[in-house]
Amino acid sequence: MNFRTWAVALVCLSAPWLALAQAKTAQAADFIVAVVNSDPITNSEVRAEVQRVTKQLEQARQPVPAPEELRKRVLERFINDRAQLQVARDIGIRVDDASIDLAEQAVARQNQVDVAELHTRLAKDGMDPEAFRRQLRDQQMLSRLHEREIESRIRISEQDIDRYLQDQQANNTDPFSKEINLAQILIAVPEKASAEQASKIFLQAQKLLERILNGENFERLVTEVSAADRTKGGQLGLRRADRYPPSFVLATAKLDVGAVSDIVRSGAGFHILKVIEKRTPEVLTKTVVQTRARHILLRPTAQLTQAAALAQLADFRKRILAGRATFQSLAREYSQDGSAPEGGDLGWAQPGMFVPEFEATMDRLAEDEISNPIVSRFGVHLIQVVERRRVDLTPRELREWVRNQLRAQRYEEAFTTWAQDIRARAFVDMREAPTP
Repeated sequence: MNFRTWAVALVCLSAPWLALAQAKTAQAADFIVAVVNSDPITNSEVRAEVQRVTKQLEQARQPVPAPEELRKRVLERFINDRAQLQVARDIGIRVDDASIDLAEQAVARQNQVDVAELHTRLAKDGMDPEAFRRQLRDQQMLSRLHEREIESRIRISEQDIDRYLQDQQANNTDPFSKEINLAQILIAVPEKASAEQASKIFLQAQKLLERILNGENFERLVTEVSAADRTKGGQLGLRRADRYPPSFVLATAKLDVGAVSDIVRSGAGFHILKVIEKRTPEVLTKTVVQTRARHILLRPTAQLTQAAALAQLADFRKRILAGRATFQSLAREYSQDGSAPEGGDLGWAQPGMFVPEFEATMDRLAEDEISNPIVSRFGVHLIQVVERRRVDLTPRELREWVRNQLRAQRYEEAFTTWAQDIRARAFVDMREAPTP
């Protein structure tokens, strides 16, 4: 199995399992509030969802709509979902039990319990495991339907990408993407200078800035007083702005060529900066942070339970930190991934190359840090970040990034239009509450 690809389209389940558990099976005294084609929606379903949404908004400290308004929104969402599920069934979308097993395990992992404990907690809230699995199945069916129906409607041409790049280039206001050449005068501050000493040196820098603003020659003052390189009038050279200290870029971002900045403080002392040249690159560039990581993968089996795999990798981590083994040697001997012969080395990876549960853990690690064992859809991992670097996307990678940006922008519009069409074609019979 290729670790870098998605093997299964799992439903996104960021909310706690309780969010799903609160939609309980209708009681005998319940009543139908709407029928979508032939599919009923019960009052208890709507009531439970209203309670869940209310609780979620309160916990997030967000305003809660009036009860009747919230109920209308929830009922409308139920109607849309039922109509779309019927479309999914009609066109033959099916979700097998193995996919539901994976989704169920994902919910359990998110809540740091096993599936048996998840079922126990669900039962305490009045939901049986089969009802819970039906909801997971519905969510996956909707996800697959949207992928099939919406994604197929979005077309991004090469001309679309060209126009996007041209617009971005024309409206480029990011100071860090420009090329600049700055000259500096540095008034050094000793490393262990007291606050009083630093204050006196700052006053010297202020007086020097006043002299420059009053017309004294910047290049001559560089030669006379600067503690930095005095050649070429103190020029630091034309380069991409993101290769200058951020404080230098921000201090000069709004200055014209020939203008002088206010005083900038750094670890070396006080700087006065002059803008020598500014250029907007002819080609739009984008940088990303790449990560080079290694991992050890154990795949749970009947002989190796998930708990046993977690315990084994935790022991590996202790051995590595104690210096009794190296990450690479353990990966070569035990890892069940194709990267094992390379000591678990996954190579340089850009954001989005790994599955979210792996990447989220990797992104939190400092260089050389080793994670605690984590579970993904592929198995159980121990991860170490080797190093990171910031690189420019190649022209091909940049175009692919633009394609994804445009697709995301157009998805919402395409989804809204499609959902409205499904809703309009559905027969919806709204029911009143029965009279006592």
